[in-house]
Amino acid sequence: MDGLLSLASQLMRQAECMSLFRKVMDSVGWLLRAHTQLTTQVLTSVHYEQIQMCDDVTVCLLCVQLWIQTCTASSDFLTGLSDDSVLLLLNEAVSQLAVSSDSAVGGASIKLILLMASQLDLRLHPLLLQFGGLDSLLDKDWRGRGFDQDVDQLIALIQSSRGRKSQSQVSTEHVRAACVIQAAWRSYQTRRRVKSLNRAVGTLQRRYRTRRRQQQQQQEAQQWEEELKYQVCVRRQQARREFHQKQRQLLQLLPPDQVQSYLQECERRAAVVVQSFWRGFRERRRYKDTRHTLRHTRAQQQAARILQRAVQRFLQKRRAAKCPPVTPFWIGQKGLTDSRRAELQRQVDEYITAHPSSRVSPEECERLHKEAQQLLLTELQRAEQQRREEQRLEALLAHTHTQLEMLRDAPPLSVVTATDADSFLSPSGPIAVRARDAHNALLQANRMPWWRTLGDMVDNFSPALLEELEAELGGLYVGGSQGVSRYTEVDGINL
Repeated sequence: MDGLLSLASQLMRQAECMSLFRKVMDSVGWLLRAHTQLTTQVLTSVHYEQIQMCDDVTVCLLCVQLWIQTCTASSDFLTGLSDDSVLLLLNEAVSQLAVSSDSAVGGASIKLILLMASQLDLRLHPLLLQFGGLDSLLDKDWRGRGFDQDVDQLIALIQSSRGRKSQSQVSTEHVRAACVIQAAWRSYQTRRRVKSLNRAVGTLQRRYRTRRRQQQQQQEAQQWEEELKYQVCVRRQQARREFHQKQRQLLQLLPPDQVQSYLQECERRAAVVVQSFWRGFRERRRYKDTRHTLRHTRAQQQAARILQRAVQRFLQKRRAAKCPPVTPFWIGQKGLTDSRRAELQRQVDEYITAHPSSRVSPEECERLHKEAQQLLLTELQRAEQQRREEQRLEALLAHTHTQLEMLRDAPPLSVVTATDADSFLSPSGPIAVRARDAHNALLQANRMPWWRTLGDMVDNFSPALLEELEAELGGLYVGGSQGVSRYTEVDGINL
């Protein structure tokens, strides 16, 4: 592009090369239509400025026609340019109107400005306002040249741009007034906020101090709980250590041949306790699963019965609707005639004659009737007894389930009340006596010395030996091994 413009500026100075200059400018226009981004480089080129400063009418007309042809060939040419490039192009057209006095150049410049206005629309209005006095220049210098219609159209365009400018100025004033109102309102709100700031700061500080006090209390409670757990663990270890030391000291008092058997017995009892706890846990969990399964199965069975009942009722109604009603045999008969009665009597006599039966005495019939009545009464009594047994069994099962629910939902002994304890008492006298005797027997067995729990071995001891052991060992109880903790009582003192 620089080479073409340099060549055009050199050909411009030679009058005999005007045709070549026209060809070079056509090449520039063709290159601009293919590459729009070169427009800014052309308008700002030094060589193009030299071409614009030429006083030759033909050169000025060729420059204006170059831009007219480029804008006409491509409708998107001007929309792709920046505001600076559009302003440079508009400046060239206005300068031709101000400098040149040739009608062809003036008409081409006015046509170029109108073409730019048709393609850029509102984008060109603020740019036209930068050229003050353009409408008066057009009205004074370019009327009566054969293109008055274009001049009037351009003047109307410039005046409409000024009207839009006044509207924009009014809207700008409105915006400024709105900003002033908003600033006043915000300053008023800020002053009110500053006045209430002391109260808000006091509330904020009070809430912060309360929250910090709560956090400190929670930390202190957590520390105290951890310290308590640590102390409990330490004391438990100390008690276990002291218990094992005393256990070793007390084991030295036993005869050597009884130590091993006694330790085995303690291990067996510890294993029984562990197994009982585990089996109890397992059975409770199994019972819970079984109860859930039974409840689910019962719900399924009830739902199945409801569905079956509904289906059977539906099928019965459907069969009844399909089958035609049966007309009773007596409907439509007015009565028996003498001839019909005689015919029926004759048929009965013939049947009796053809099927003679053995003679049965009235006593035999009465005896058979009594036997049938007795069998029927026995069967009814058996059914009634079976029904009562089933009701009693259902009542016992319901009572058992209720007691199991009460035992499972029973509160711990630490919070139990007299009302809760009375709810577990049996209304039956023999059951209460039996339970009291079993409880007393268990308490007596727990109070017995450890050596009385050895079983058959103690039964073989003589009374003198029993008194001697009682005097020597007293309430000594040593039990457990391998980490099993026990309570030990020596001379009435609980260890």
